[in-house]
Amino acid sequence: MPCCLAAPHALLRALHSAARRGTAQARHLHDPDPDPDHAPDAVSAVNLELVTLTEDRAVITWHTGVAGSDDGFGRMLPAVTEGEVVYGTHPAHLNRTAAEDRDTAHHYVELTDLEPGQTYYYQARSRGSAATPTPLHLVKGNAVGTSLHGFGTHAGPYSFTTPQPPPGRHLLSIALCNDLHLGETTAGLVTGMPLMRGISQRLGLGPYPEIMGRALVEEAHRRGARLLLAAGDISAGGAPRDLSEARRLLDGFGTHGQDYFVVRGNHDRRGRQGLHEEGGDNFLDAFPASDGGSGDGPAYFARDLGGLRVLGLDTYEKRGNGAGSGGLSDEQLAWFRADVRAHKDQPTVVFGHHPLTVRNSPFPVTSGQRLNRRQARAILDAYAAAPGVFLHHAGHTHRNKRTLLPQARHVTLQEVGAVKEYPGGFCLLRIHTGGYALNYYKTSSAPAREWSERSRRVAAGLWPQYALGRSVRDRNSVTPRDLSGITPAAARISAAQG
Repeated sequence: MPCCLAAPHALLRALHSAARRGTAQARHLHDPDPDPDHAPDAVSAVNLELVTLTEDRAVITWHTGVAGSDDGFGRMLPAVTEGEVVYGTHPAHLNRTAAEDRDTAHHYVELTDLEPGQTYYYQARSRGSAATPTPLHLVKGNAVGTSLHGFGTHAGPYSFTTPQPPPGRHLLSIALCNDLHLGETTAGLVTGMPLMRGISQRLGLGPYPEIMGRALVEEAHRRGARLLLAAGDISAGGAPRDLSEARRLLDGFGTHGQDYFVVRGNHDRRGRQGLHEEGGDNFLDAFPASDGGSGDGPAYFARDLGGLRVLGLDTYEKRGNGAGSGGLSDEQLAWFRADVRAHKDQPTVVFGHHPLTVRNSPFPVTSGQRLNRRQARAILDAYAAAPGVFLHHAGHTHRNKRTLLPQARHVTLQEVGAVKEYPGGFCLLRIHTGGYALNYYKTSSAPAREWSERSRRVAAGLWPQYALGRSVRDRNSVTPRDLSGITPAAARISAAQG
């Protein structure tokens, strides 16, 4: 959960209601999963989500539990069973089936060979039980489709319409990710709410940040990403050991500074934990912004990648304990404005940890959730005069949210859900000559799916109302744009730091 996220006023009554179960929760802090060989007679299928929607595929997930059971947290014990999705182009004729190849409680089905611009109807089922959607009623959202079809019947079928693909030829794909939090042991601690217990990993299993970090690398490769941009909070507190472990995990994707790039978040802070005795910077020791860096230079940078300009921002370039709003130094802000002005027509992606704005949140928005207001306005002003900038990727909020602002409507501001907890994944940026698509993927390994389901209990189980994305469009979108100046060679550096 974001370190600066305050307890939600709008959800306060619901949180207090869930907190009354605190005594029962305390007796089950390490609740065991049932015997995986046990097949319960009564299965309930819940938490249905249409996670990913592209022009030719859809990823659908849900969870099965033992009906009538209670794990001590007010949730069902997981039930290992089969899963399938039946679908078609008419709600009364679901004539196609996609099934999983093994039984599980954490279901993940991918529909392929869909037609662009076509409306499909579907129902997810496990042992004859139709899956019901993740409720997003507090944010008036829709977790399962692009229309409200099926909601009146409780069990669907639900519907979605596939988008048209980005125009032109595919050039390259880039994984956008953030908030790995290596070293963290408890997810979802809420300041000022002592009964809102955090969620820890089950006894005997590996640390969840490492499980999710490895799954990120594997899934990004499998989805065809040739570059990876990690927008901060790589570690839980800037400790050298955690940053080194993050470097080891991300090196599984490729070479730092060539195949993947990293910027600082507030958890990678420059405070007491983030600076070592010699005065250097632990974060830059692990992830130098320039070749041969040793922790004594800036943590922001620019790269030319085959016609694509990538700017990495250090949005916590200040000493501190990780609290407060994001901040750039005056030197960095001046550098940024000059660079954007000098390359105003070049296709450009900017990434940094703190978002420029936080819109449509069910939680009260505090200054700690975003970049300093004055600096955010200065960045938007720079974008307004730079038609080449098309995407600003941020983390920190741990949610999926797409925002367009009137000051620079040609720039998509995309917040991406955290790697380390529910929904647990990354956004794939697919660049074509005539536009780009943004598609969110949950990591699909079995350990990652188990932890993702377990960590949805953050904020007394209300976390999905915030983190998943209020609509499918918050995590999947297509934007026409002339990007023909980018070449597939963008997988390698074509120029030194700008």
